[in-house]
Amino acid sequence: MAHQIPDDGTLLPLMEEFYTIQGEGYNTGKAAYFIRLGGCDVGCHWCDVKESWDAELHALTAADTIVSNAALHPAKAVVVTGGEPLIYNLDYLTHQLHEKGIKTFIETSGAYPLSGDWDWICLSPKKFKAPTPNVAESAHELKVIVFNKSDFEWAEYHAKMVSPDCKLYLQPEWSKSKEMTPLIVDYVKENPQWEISLQTHKYLNIP
Repeated sequence: MAHQIPDDGTLLPLMEEFYTIQGEGYNTGKAAYFIRLGGCDVGCHWCDVKESWDAELHALTAADTIVSNAALHPAKAVVVTGGEPLIYNLDYLTHQLHEKGIKTFIETSGAYPLSGDWDWICLSPKKFKAPTPNVAESAHELKVIVFNKSDFEWAEYHAKMVSPDCKLYLQPEWSKSKEMTPLIVDYVKENPQWEISLQTHKYLNIP
């Protein structure tokens, strides 16, 4: 039977939840509770969590249960990721997290309209489905995955869509990191408005 996901976001297809250290971008090195929702139609061929794509594979879970689990941990910060979390209405989830004094962070491709009340929005746009303007305008952080040389030009295109205060990051795609990292280093030296993001959790061998 297909999932019947309520429009109010009180039930969400939860793939996994875990307490760890943020590995990428502006908040690297900080403890946080990660909530990975199932469901994505963006279809990045280099995605390292393809098992998240089919929402039907992941049990519908009460948002209240997710919030209660998050509240058990010392770091009062939650990162909602996917899949593509903005497929769902996240207003209820973020409201309940804030009621518990927990800060809310999201990792999104921006392919769907923004819902939820966020302390930090990380926009990681993908070529396969363009971000919506309201997500780009609201982003605190733009994180572009560099898979080949053409991605630098693509990154600059998206940098024009975000606010002047948005942090700009270039991150090598993991399987191409040896090839792309030297190019990113050179690019950031020439274009210092950008910074380098690395997947430090993979170096640390943590989730």
